[in-house]
Amino acid sequence: MFERFRQRSLELEHLDKGDYTAEEYEGCLVELRRVNRWLGDATALRESLLAEIEKLDLRNFSVVDVGAGSGELLRVIANNARRHGRKAELAGVELNQRSATAIIEQSRDFPEITAVRGDAFQLPFVDNQFDYAICSLFTHHFKDADVVAILRELGRVAARRLFVIDLQRHPVAYFFYTTVGQLFLHNRLIREDGALSILRSFTPGELEKLAERAGLKGSKVVRRFPYRLVLAASALN
Repeated sequence: MFERFRQRSLELEHLDKGDYTAEEYEGCLVELRRVNRWLGDATALRESLLAEIEKLDLRNFSVVDVGAGSGELLRVIANNARRHGRKAELAGVELNQRSATAIIEQSRDFPEITAVRGDAFQLPFVDNQFDYAICSLFTHHFKDADVVAILRELGRVAARRLFVIDLQRHPVAYFFYTTVGQLFLHNRLIREDGALSILRSFTPGELEKLAERAGLKGSKVVRRFPYRLVLAASALN
């Protein structure tokens, strides 16, 4: 039974295959925001990126979120910056035009947030354009070699640090999601892709090795509740 957790699954999720309707995708975005709030991605962000900004007491900073979805974490950053009197310049990158548009639509109260349609393998930014680069629940969609390429791009455009939040591949996380979690999930993409996402995700050691292959400096992976991994590393400059 536990053999399937020994290495990453390469089975494609519905979001990767594109075999879904527009209505399912819209429902996925709504339910995904709810799931992420329940399961701690905003908390992981506060304990990593936002904790560093507070420690350094940065009055001005910039962040790019690659694979930003509808921009939920960008709004967390914006709200935090406002509460502490900091000025933030925030950009979300999405390959999907609908998602890039959703970032703008759902961030109307946040003029500091912009959105760009772009490719994570060739980000449309110059070296060191942002202080920080982040991504969340994004890298598990890719094979190891592609994850390495994405990490290099994050390191290229970040002048200070990069933070990657993703799932930890663990039997308890999988069985909880496929039993108790299914009672609260309605969208087909969330129900089916969520379980597969866990199987496609990483162990801490695997994510550390990918960071090493990308040439990132001072990389460190920490576990966050519940079954989240946060990779922090210095930029490539």
